[in-house]
This record gives sequence, structure tokens and C-alpha cells, in this order.
Amino acid sequence: QLQLVESGGGLVQPGGSLRLSCAASGFSLDFYAIGWFRQAPGKEREGISCISSHGGTTNYADSVKGRFTISRDNAKNTVYLQMPSLKPEDTAVYYCAARLQSSMISGTWGLQRLYQHWGQGTQVTVSS
Repeated sequence: QLQLVESGGGLVQPGGSLRLSCAASGFSLDFYAIGWFRQAPGKEREGISCISSHGGTTNYADSVKGRFTISRDNAKNTVYLQMPSLKPEDTAVYYCAARLQSSMISGTWGLQRLYQHWGQGTQVTVSS
């Protein structure tokens, strides 16, 4: 009943753009911070971005800072990740995850074990 569904992944050439969406059903995102994580083949899953429950605070990993933009539209119960200027090293399965805003502590946005709900992931492939 409590679900997150990612969409918007696909195959894109280096330098191209994608916008990922994370749509919630069964619960309201009004009380949740949302993180984006990615896992490349043979690599550990890493946190890349997070947005607070009403969009007032955003965080980015160094690998995507200055390129990707996280945003949300609570009226649509959806969070987005805009990904311009994609590089081959961005190839991964991308996941969104939710944790209660009341649980947020500075410096912990990337700790995967603190997120309660996870989507199934969407594949992003950047290749010529």
C-alpha cells in the first residue's frame, strides 16, 4: 500500500539529459524527505541527492553537485531528479527512497538504513 515508483530512465548519449520521477502512492510525501540513490554494476549503492519534506533544503553528492537538480511537487506527490550533461559514469540503476522528515539529522541524508520506503529502481544508461 505504501509505494514509491521511479520512472524516466532510459538510454541516452553522453551529454544528453533525463528527468527521473518518483511518485508516491498510499501515503503523502508531505512528511517525508526523499533521497535519490544509484547503483552501478559491481559497485555499492551511493546516495546522490536528498530534498526535505517541503523543498527547503537540498543535498548533493560531490559526483553530481553542479549538474543534477532535485525538486518536488507535493501537490502531485512526486519528486524529480533533473539530470543534464550525463556522463558514462552516471550509468546505474537509480532509486528513490523516503524517510520521515522528523528523523532527519544534519549529515545523515546519505545513510541508506534510515530510509523506510524504497522504489524498484529505474535504469539509466549513458553510452554512445
